Amino acid sequence: MARRTRSRQLLTAAALTALATGAALVSAPPHPAQAADIPSVTVRLDPSYQQQPFEGWGTSLAWFANVTGGYPQEIREKLAALLFDDDGLGLNIARYNIGGGNAPDVKDYLRAGGAVQGWWKAPAGTTRADTDWWNADDPADWNEDADATQRWWVDRIKNDITHWETFSNSPPWFMTVSGYVSGGFNATADQLKAASVNDYAAYLAGATERLEKAHGIKVKTVDPFNEPNTPYWSTRLGADGQPVGGRQEGAHMSPELQRTVLQALAPALREAKTGARISAMDETNPGTFAQNWSAYAPQDRAVVGQMNVHTYGTGQRTTVRDLAKAADKPLWMSEVEGDWGDGQSFTDMRPGLGLAQHIVDDLRELEPRAWVFWQPVEDYDNMKPGGESAKGGNWGEIQIPFSCTSSDTLGTCPIRTNTKFDTARNFTHFIKPGDRLIKVNDTSSAAAVTKDGSGASLVHVNSTTSARSVTLDLSGFRSISPGATVTPVVTSADGRLAVRDAVEVENGRATFTVPAQSVTSFVVKGVSGVAGDAPLLRKGHTYTFTGVQSGKAVTVAGDGTKLVIGTPDGSAAQRWRLSRIRPGSGVTDRYVFTSAVDGKRLAVRDDVPVAEPDTGRRDPAAEWIASTTGDGTWTLVNAAGGRLLEVGGQATGEGAAVTTWPPNSGSNQRWTLTDVTPAHG
Repeated sequence: MARRTRSRQLLTAAALTALATGAALVSAPPHPAQAADIPSVTVRLDPSYQQQPFEGWGTSLAWFANVTGGYPQEIREKLAALLFDDDGLGLNIARYNIGGGNAPDVKDYLRAGGAVQGWWKAPAGTTRADTDWWNADDPADWNEDADATQRWWVDRIKNDITHWETFSNSPPWFMTVSGYVSGGFNATADQLKAASVNDYAAYLAGATERLEKAHGIKVKTVDPFNEPNTPYWSTRLGADGQPVGGRQEGAHMSPELQRTVLQALAPALREAKTGARISAMDETNPGTFAQNWSAYAPQDRAVVGQMNVHTYGTGQRTTVRDLAKAADKPLWMSEVEGDWGDGQSFTDMRPGLGLAQHIVDDLRELEPRAWVFWQPVEDYDNMKPGGESAKGGNWGEIQIPFSCTSSDTLGTCPIRTNTKFDTARNFTHFIKPGDRLIKVNDTSSAAAVTKDGSGASLVHVNSTTSARSVTLDLSGFRSISPGATVTPVVTSADGRLAVRDAVEVENGRATFTVPAQSVTSFVVKGVSGVAGDAPLLRKGHTYTFTGVQSGKAVTVAGDGTKLVIGTPDGSAAQRWRLSRIRPGSGVTDRYVFTSAVDGKRLAVRDDVPVAEPDTGRRDPAAEWIASTTGDGTWTLVNAAGGRLLEVGGQATGEGAAVTTWPPNSGSNQRWTLTDVTPAHG
């Protein structure tokens, strides 16, 4: 079957009438004219700062697919439409969970859906005590028919998916220290046996190869870890020796153990001839990801083709952003979910607003190439009051009981969507694969230019309890056609993806009043290119770099070589001319700065920033990658070593040293870049 193509168009109410969940787009009357006393914000779209092409939106299959892949056809087809069809979430990325699997004699104790079947086939009579029987080279030890329910989903959606990834939460029980896939008896001790590292690599590569051949797909990336350097994963045994603690597969793996797995997996994938690259390491938050990555040796980083991070913790997003730029590797936000509410509800806007703001923050601070849900389908029974909490919860965008049977129907096994499903579509319908995310100056907005460069989109989150006037400033585009328009599409308590009347662009601006507690997608037509004065960094212009933390400017010291901080005075020693630009892909462009004093270039030698003679020849040590969240401050990543320009020790004193350090999101690593080019040139 040919792959379904996804078109960028304003959907209409008629297009979604087939969605019986009531989550359809609705047409809407024009919004009332803005009142003079309501809050207002002007959002400037800056297409000069363009991220690399966005790969799209995705999901892990895992538990929900394990459960629902065996449901009656009408139920699973309805779920598939909500997740992958254009009128639903329109997802185009899928992560297949390679199950570990407990021993045959261990009664299932994991959460509903959590016991994803492994790809091994144990000899008859095998117990948890039998751990030395498996041989990756023996076909008899592989179960080619494993995991039928999750694999139903693989066949159902393979024409919608542009990037397949396989991942693992735990090795099979016979490779673990505890003998269980829910983690070790000590949650901070390594769970993969040292002697099983090569077997684990062969297992992941072999399962990926078999999945590809059985379903006619190509897996692009394989992640051998899931939140590995955390204390989350543990198993506890009851008085009868049976496991009673731990509800999902998980395995602690220290950075040192991660390194050995990476070095084993790379040749295993080559031997399996899957063509898949390694992704790593699906850590729980950016800070822990950075800790792990810093422990990797260069040869470990070299075998990682894609960097994956979760944002269950949100600090240090910019750290991982800059690590990815330094490594010149694609970065994914590969898993997150959450509640953002006060008890299970399908109408409360707070969960939808919370998810939307989280997506905005991820796109703005992390700059991921893809954004992936953990489980957009959750167990209704587990989320209802008395389930995971007394009040219940709002995990998942779609909820369905995980206890349905083969005789159930949509009437007896209902599918429900909450406001997270509604607001998520404000992103997935209007920021499409191939689009490029761009800079905006507003922390409640995310924007992108279209793949063909003929338009743009912006998603704005208004979490407040009052309406807000939003003005789109489009002056950063080179061309604004006479008939340029902005069409708002609003999700609020009054409707889902309600298409409002188009607003004409006048003098490069368009204004619309968004409702309280709403998420609005603005579809911009008739704009293209980049205005000549839009980029802050322009060849031939001169700049000063003032530290956010120190308040002082980067200054060439008296010896003409060292760099220090000094009180901003506009002197030649503080002015830097942008002499060359090496085009990359928007946010990965590289810049060369030379001193206004004597033309020496800003470079890094032995991790120390210096002013050195400009040879005119390419040298990554003298090239810088500039990053910003749109707040007016920047980090400067050295292209050679990946370290950031900073004020050492967060000093503030006159003449304190300017140094370099790995990215850490510290305020001493952020700079205000001010254009001080004389008016005549």
